[in-house]
Amino acid sequence: MRDRRVALAWAAFAVVALVSCVLVLRRPDRLSDLHIYYGALSDLRAGKPLYGYVAENGGPFTYPPFAALVLWPITAVSEGVLQGIWLVATCAAVVAIAGSVGVALNTRRSRRPLVVALAATVLMLSAPVQSNLRFGQVSILIVLMALLDGLGVVPPRLRGTLVGVAAAIKLTPLLFVVYFLAVGRYRDAGRSVAAFVACAGLAAIVLPSESWSYWTETVRQTSRIGNLSSLGNQSLHGMLLRVGVDETVLPVLWAAMVALICVAALLRARQLTRQARAGHAAVLVGCATVAASPVSWTHHQVWPVLAAMLLIGASGVAQRAAGAALLATMVVSWGAVLSPVSTRPGVQFLFENARAVGVCVLCLVGFGGVAVAARRTSRRPAAGRAWLRVGVTATVTVAFFAVQPLPAGADPTFKAYTLDDVVNPRYFFVCRGPVECAEYATDAPVTFGTRAEKTKVRVNGVVSPQVTRLEYYSAPGGAPRGIPLLAAYPGSRTFSFRSATMAHGRLVAYAADGQPIASYDDELAAALRTTTRQAVAGRAAAGPAQRVAAARAARSFAASPWAGCSQSVGLAE
Repeated sequence: MRDRRVALAWAAFAVVALVSCVLVLRRPDRLSDLHIYYGALSDLRAGKPLYGYVAENGGPFTYPPFAALVLWPITAVSEGVLQGIWLVATCAAVVAIAGSVGVALNTRRSRRPLVVALAATVLMLSAPVQSNLRFGQVSILIVLMALLDGLGVVPPRLRGTLVGVAAAIKLTPLLFVVYFLAVGRYRDAGRSVAAFVACAGLAAIVLPSESWSYWTETVRQTSRIGNLSSLGNQSLHGMLLRVGVDETVLPVLWAAMVALICVAALLRARQLTRQARAGHAAVLVGCATVAASPVSWTHHQVWPVLAAMLLIGASGVAQRAAGAALLATMVVSWGAVLSPVSTRPGVQFLFENARAVGVCVLCLVGFGGVAVAARRTSRRPAAGRAWLRVGVTATVTVAFFAVQPLPAGADPTFKAYTLDDVVNPRYFFVCRGPVECAEYATDAPVTFGTRAEKTKVRVNGVVSPQVTRLEYYSAPGGAPRGIPLLAAYPGSRTFSFRSATMAHGRLVAYAADGQPIASYDDELAAALRTTTRQAVAGRAAAGPAQRVAAARAARSFAASPWAGCSQSVGLAE
């Protein structure tokens, strides 16, 4: 019977893996990060600078030069063949990580095959692994290397080496060196540092100019990685950016919070190691790298998925409930799913930052301290009472965020476009050229159209001569975002920006005296609804969904939930 369950679990894994790979290969932007690796290495072979490469989607090569040496062989085959090999390697890495989970859970040997099969299937369904498949990322391989070293399954004379090599490819595993020191694995820490230095030194010998460029300049250019305030960045740093922390305060606050999280996680990890729970300790340190890194995209977040499975395997209602909640968070994007019902900005903020909040809390409290052990205790609280505590805790958490004046991160992908972007018809679509833009304009202060995509909404339009400033508010209480007015064509000014949603947004136009002359919120929501309906019906791909020419004059903001932000910020100038 057990053998049949194992076979069914592996069959489910195979189906999920196969379907996922097929869907990835059908995407027009399939394995886009792997495409960057391939293009950058091809340029390097041709004698061009590694860090000067920019792919068609604007993505550069962001890893240390040693990563280029490791990836050097990929250009020996065609990119199509490489994509197939990479997908298979990613699935194999998932199976290897699942095997490590089985070891970490310390399950009976008779049950371990089923646990490993189920863990592999759950991993394959999670957003981080799906993201690794979609983009063709190396993150899953970095996690595997660090996990194996943290578990101590590497031969004793080589322990620590994998962490050093992984850190030379991607810097975040360096926190494991501190972990080795904290638990008394001094030789492993030494081997990690030696391997890291040796790999970086080898890259410096083979690629001297690229090494100099990276370590003196590129490593500090976080803007190369992407929009750090995007919802995809579920690190502590990304969450603080979305909160709107002042730029002068952000570095100090972030550094202090990172120090607290890392120290707490390392202390918990040392305690777990002393309890012979090396797997739990390694996963906890990995979660700390996700929280502490300035950038933690979805494909980096494999560690919290492992933590969720370890919590589910623990022996307590609270631990299992926390594990189930964390696992659901790592599979489903709550911000997108629950945005229609999250009417409070603070609640929306919690939903959209659930992964960052979850990993930070996990680092601070560990796996429930001593309760992490899967061993059964002789005295356990009544299940009903335990579930009551879980329910009360969840309710209090949501209520706390509901009353907070946090700006909803409903616009994490916000970007306002500049003159350099006017040539791109994806961003500027309502009119192309001076004649079209003149015909498109109306007597209203702002005339615009919208386009809905899977993860964002685009707004493009023109403004009348009386408009001197244009600002977009993503939610009541949020900070205004300036929209550049571009003199792209003679006799007209245009603008374009993107956001994650228009559900709570407002566009405000101001005159030269700083007074608001028109505002658009219902129009944005109506345009979004129309755009979405047309996109679903397959009719919105070729042009703007709806032309909006709201003729409303400036109105009093006092009766609106926007009163605070429009009066205190919008009229300040």
